Amino acid sequence: MIHINQAIQPSDLNGKLKIFWELSGQKIKNIENNYDESKGSPVFTIAGKYSTRGWTEWTQGFQFGSALLQYDATGEKDFLTAGRSKTISRMAPHVSHIGVHDHGFNNVSTYGNLLRLMQEGKIESNEWEKNFYELALKISGAVQASRWTIIKNGGFIHSFNGAHSLFVDTIRSCRALILSHELGHTFQAENDVKINLLDRAMQHIKATAEYSIYYGEGRDVYDVRGRTAHEQIFNVKDGNYRCPNSQQGYTGFSTWTRGLAWAICGFAEQLEWIDQSKASEPGFNHHKKDYTDTILKAAKATCDFYIDHSPVDGVPYWDTGAPELTKLGDYLNQNSNPYNDYEPIDASAAAIASQGFLRLGRYLMAQGEQDTGKKYFQTGLTIVNTLLDRPYLSFDPNHQGLLLHSVYHRPNGWDYTPPGSKIPNGESSMWGDYHIREVCLYLTKLNANGPYYTYFNCIK
Repeated sequence: MIHINQAIQPSDLNGKLKIFWELSGQKIKNIENNYDESKGSPVFTIAGKYSTRGWTEWTQGFQFGSALLQYDATGEKDFLTAGRSKTISRMAPHVSHIGVHDHGFNNVSTYGNLLRLMQEGKIESNEWEKNFYELALKISGAVQASRWTIIKNGGFIHSFNGAHSLFVDTIRSCRALILSHELGHTFQAENDVKINLLDRAMQHIKATAEYSIYYGEGRDVYDVRGRTAHEQIFNVKDGNYRCPNSQQGYTGFSTWTRGLAWAICGFAEQLEWIDQSKASEPGFNHHKKDYTDTILKAAKATCDFYIDHSPVDGVPYWDTGAPELTKLGDYLNQNSNPYNDYEPIDASAAAIASQGFLRLGRYLMAQGEQDTGKKYFQTGLTIVNTLLDRPYLSFDPNHQGLLLHSVYHRPNGWDYTPPGSKIPNGESSMWGDYHIREVCLYLTKLNANGPYYTYFNCIK
């Protein structure tokens, strides 16, 4: 269980954040100068060098988005130039990509960040450039919404596995639909039927909360409050739910911790959006309280599960049901150990989850839930404080990764195991590096009393 540091404040991390952004800039330049982009998008490191892994193209937005976050944090224009030019020249295929559930990752991280920087006055306003970013986000949201499966009492954006498959990850792609809707886009199908993007986003979020999250209410014998399943399977003939499954976790009945982290972060940022939303749709406004209650129930459950099932420093093992965890002894009452002989840590899950904890904590405190809100906010700070130091932050100038001990696909054996080790460790991932930058930008802006950082700041 995490030992929550109740005393630490965001300003206490300023020294670590300064070092972090210096290291981050070095890593971005290293990849820019040395990675062969003809091989495909960089995905994860092997012996400290970024490599690709053909599965789906879901990490390129993190690469170019990282440069934009670096510029936002430091004001160094070389990073803006690189992030903007690569977005314009390389990201168009991701806008029209009909085969993935990752539009919120690729396109909100690039076009969305550029539009946000313009709206916040961090880059010069240009009407044509602004229209270009807006058009990309409009189309991206519509393309993402077209991956639609109808189920009993709703629907969801299906994963690359097919129409039967709901991934917990995809909650963060609801951002693409919401931005497209907020930008006034009209999504049309056969016979000019207009499809409400906001409604589809809310239906997907609701389906994720209902099916991907467990609440200890007797759903099955593995129903532990806050547990998540990576994938949920539906019968596409009649819309009935069938069973849990997992692609990157150990089983459908254990919790893949990066999937848990996606839920924590995704639910929290959507609560923030709903709280400030001025959407005029009668259906949305009629159900706004129900949406909030549903998301809040899921957010609290997943956060509590993460706290209870992570080591004391806040960095979890890759799956809570990983088969050799029992050989680690009382591992939940110790610091995480990425160099053990049995099961790997996933620091990328910690980076993703920490942002969700901070956002949910701040949201709850604003709603008057001071004790619970502070608990989650301090959990987020505790996790970030761990990650911004050895053995998780990479100080080696020859290592292209920023956040160490990230795991991609343990069941498939894709992750690099260094000589002398029995498990993968010491490597980085593009999503881990991006999300540690994202949470550090969140804290950097908080400490500087800058604009509160949200994905929807790109909407004026």
